[in-house]
Amino acid sequence: MLAHRRIDSEGTAMEYSHSDTELINQPIGYWSWAASDAVVTRIRAALQEEFGLTQPQWWVLHQVVPSAQGKTRKEVAAVLRGYLDIGAEIEPEIDTTVRRGWLIEDSQGRLRGTVDGSQLYDEAARLQDRLWAERHAGISDEEYLTTLKVLQRMIHNVGGTAWHH
Repeated sequence: MLAHRRIDSEGTAMEYSHSDTELINQPIGYWSWAASDAVVTRIRAALQEEFGLTQPQWWVLHQVVPSAQGKTRKEVAAVLRGYLDIGAEIEPEIDTTVRRGWLIEDSQGRLRGTVDGSQLYDEAARLQDRLWAERHAGISDEEYLTTLKVLQRMIHNVGGTAWHH
């Protein structure tokens, strides 16, 4: 299969798998899965390597630490329910964040970040910003917006639902 080279607006070369004419006939299911798999694998590896943190533990911290009043386990689970099919299994991740001293749970069942948890959250948030920039290199905001709208339209067209906060 002959790869097709394109130069983006920043002058970066990219080898595409097929010509534009051939890409039109490629299956969206495969390419959306391959993109998801590559992005999730990269995020998870970076979080684990830099902080010993799983992506679901990051999600928990991201829900709790910025919240001034804290959140209950039920509130955290309600938001994370649809995240890569982990929502039903989020309790063990919450337990780990408490056990590792990143969150505390008060007598009313509200989770809050500890000093260590807040520091970890801030450092992991900076990593997430770097990973976002890495993923978006050579992709304009307009292209990204179009991509998300096309994917959401495809989800709608097949009767699916998707939501992300």
